[in-house]
Amino acid sequence: MTDLDPSTLEPEDAKLVTLARGARARIGAREGAAVRDELGRTYAGATVEREHLSLTALELAVAQAVAAGASGLECAVVIGADAVDPACVRDLGGAGVPVLVCAADGTLTARLES
Repeated sequence: MTDLDPSTLEPEDAKLVTLARGARARIGAREGAAVRDELGRTYAGATVEREHLSLTALELAVAQAVAAGASGLECAVVIGADAVDPACVRDLGGAGVPVLVCAADGTLTARLES
């Protein structure tokens, strides 16, 4: 998929963009992320940067899905990240899960696969 026009997003993927933006804005974090599991449940998180704990927003969203018992992922969105490593998505969702990378304003900038 090379089309980066946000209007081409499926409604459920656009919902992930909104959730990721909200998670980021809620605490003024550098990054926000959201994932959708195999049952359609969604999980969102923001970057955690503490002295003894550091997680990317994507890692936190995936960890929440794991903690809720998800066995797979359908899609992931990351907002405001300088670089995205989809390895944690691959750990739960397997290869080929779309990872949508967006600017802070929600503009789609890249489509990766886990």
